[in-house]
Amino acid sequence: MDGYYAFMLVATALVLMMTVPALALFYGGMTRSKSVLNMMMMSYVAFAVAAIVFVLWGWSMGWGGDGAGNGNGKLIANPFTMFGLDGVSNVNLIYVVFQLTFAAITVALISGAIADRVKLVSWVVFVPLWLTACYFPIAHNVWGGGWVAQQLAKGSTFAQDYAGGTVVHINAGVAGLVLALVIGKRVGFMKEPMKPHNLTLTMIGAGLLWFGWYGFNVGSIVFTSDSLASPEAFSAQFQGETGVTFMNTTIATCAAMLAWLLMERILHGKATSLGAASGIVAGLVAITPACGAVSLVGAIVVGAVAGGACAAAVGLKFMFGMDDSLDVVGVHLVGGLVGTLLIGLVSTSSAPGGIDGLFYGGGFASLGDQALAALFTIVWTGVLTTIIAFAIKFTIGWRVTEEAEVEGIDGDQHGESAYDLHTGLGGGGTSASSVLAKSTVTEGVNA
Repeated sequence: MDGYYAFMLVATALVLMMTVPALALFYGGMTRSKSVLNMMMMSYVAFAVAAIVFVLWGWSMGWGGDGAGNGNGKLIANPFTMFGLDGVSNVNLIYVVFQLTFAAITVALISGAIADRVKLVSWVVFVPLWLTACYFPIAHNVWGGGWVAQQLAKGSTFAQDYAGGTVVHINAGVAGLVLALVIGKRVGFMKEPMKPHNLTLTMIGAGLLWFGWYGFNVGSIVFTSDSLASPEAFSAQFQGETGVTFMNTTIATCAAMLAWLLMERILHGKATSLGAASGIVAGLVAITPACGAVSLVGAIVVGAVAGGACAAAVGLKFMFGMDDSLDVVGVHLVGGLVGTLLIGLVSTSSAPGGIDGLFYGGGFASLGDQALAALFTIVWTGVLTTIIAFAIKFTIGWRVTEEAEVEGIDGDQHGESAYDLHTGLGGGGTSASSVLAKSTVTEGVNA
């Protein structure tokens, strides 16, 4: 099993990289220059807060609480059963950290829907509340054998969700939709240009997300105590399953990128770099739940449908006047739904999931399970995120002042600017070191 543990260390590091710096770069490049540091900080801070919460009670609520993983669970697991990872062996810490990185990137994804206008302190308060109320219960019921799996799906697993179509992407997409509606539009939305300020950063971020996603999807093969009894059988499963998930992740992403570019070409006459980056992420999102369920042809179908559907969906925010700043709803909610529901149509028993979908003669059973998992996630997260969002709105408040938003949230919230082009000193910070540097330059000029 030494090879498996080494593999999981690498996979975990790849998923960590997906939040910091990959998502931070991807989102940061898509914002305006006066907001880029704040946008990137939201990813970094989300990871830090999520890690502490996960260690203290998140693991217990998702995987180590009452009945987790045995099909006899409760709707919400006990956060104190393994508080502070009490009782977790050193060997199992590898898998705990792996799941920690999933929780962190899920909540970080939400930040893209509310870019340019939210106080950092409000975000810091939101992160632990949302993880506790939404992420851990969804993970427990979809992956951990919770009450929903027992009562509705009649088994220890709810639906096929290899690496987080419901738990991660639909979950984050619904939360992003709720926050965008509750917090409201940016000043000047649909009245002035709000173009990405640095598409080079976004393209780099998309490439790093694609690279890291192999840890996300391929690393989600689950090692259980039964594997110790038959390491040879697990080794054969490991080799076959990782190959399938790796290839499906690759081919679906390619199909989605091309489909998005084609849609752009048809609708707008141009195929853009932002479209390519967005198509990459849309494909990765959609194949996440399906990478262990479909054949290679099925993966191409999933990617192509997701690329086209997400490209069409991102324009709807202008039609409805909803300011989802960086298209969290259009990419993650729509992409997550596409990937989750298509499993019910194009999954095959020849894939590691072992279930035939409707198009492979399996009837409507799988499609029903997938739709039920998606609906449960939408309702649960939609209701609880709304409660959290209004609670913050009517207490500490969400938004910076209108003046701060217009002049730049980076300066208001952090006392910094991403690009100090006037002095050549960089950073624009007010730290002691920057003050000393400026005074030294001034003295040199006076001399």
